Amino acid sequence: MSSSVFIAGPAAWNTIVVLDHLPEPVPHMQFAEATWETVGGTSAGKALSLTGLGRPTQLYALAGDDAAGTRVREALDGAGVAVRWGAGVTERHLNLMTRDGERVSLYLAAPEETSGEEDAWVREQLSAADAVVLDLAAEPRRLLPLARESGTPIWVDVHDYDGVAEFHRPFLAAAHAVFCNADRLEDPVAFLHARIAAGAHLAVCTRGADGAVAVDEHGIEHRVRALPVEVADTNGAGDAFLAGVLDARLDGAPVAAALEAGARAAATVLRSRHLHPLLDPILHLPEE
Repeated sequence: MSSSVFIAGPAAWNTIVVLDHLPEPVPHMQFAEATWETVGGTSAGKALSLTGLGRPTQLYALAGDDAAGTRVREALDGAGVAVRWGAGVTERHLNLMTRDGERVSLYLAAPEETSGEEDAWVREQLSAADAVVLDLAAEPRRLLPLARESGTPIWVDVHDYDGVAEFHRPFLAAAHAVFCNADRLEDPVAFLHARIAAGAHLAVCTRGADGAVAVDEHGIEHRVRALPVEVADTNGAGDAFLAGVLDARLDGAPVAAALEAGARAAATVLRSRHLHPLLDPILHLPEE
């Protein structure tokens, strides 16, 4: 039986706006080059990529009964992603993008943590899974103690962590594997070594078009190049990279081969204007 993954975290409904440059912080007018609506959320992205790779995956996310929540639920169901929906506000983002992949994400709504109505089911999932992914949000943060009690390896993605933000620290303390990007870290490689010294077994930093660097549990550094691809949209590429690495590691691949699998998964997502090509036939976009 294939190893399985349990993911807890955001699934959102996003509006994407493509601009020729990110706005300056002064009053002005700017014309969009393109705009569309789609599924967002870092956990939805990981679940889509793992599902696309054929990995048994269970996503736990929060959404409301509003129009945005209905769209997210229907899209992920149509893509074949197994989701258990908890009650909460539907997360919504407005992503201002450039063709080079620069992004400003404006959070229009985000759910708070629950009172634990789903905890009995969550405990079962945590114990049954072979890997757990807890993403940065209030509900996964609340679930960290349950995940640690389960003994299942925990994978975390701290995104553009700056090395000091308080919210991220419980995730880092629990992590078997840590992923981040290089946007705000002064010395990404030093940060990766520090996470290994703190007890993580794998630490990875993605660098966009420059690929990724990883440090394994023995302190050995590994690097992988990004695959050349015609980029349609950069949203979800980091989530796909983690999914590809996790999928390969669950199959027993060494770190170097897993990083290559991550690069392939990211390239697959970069070709789509959605979080994954599984959504292409479900969410029809206007022509540019």
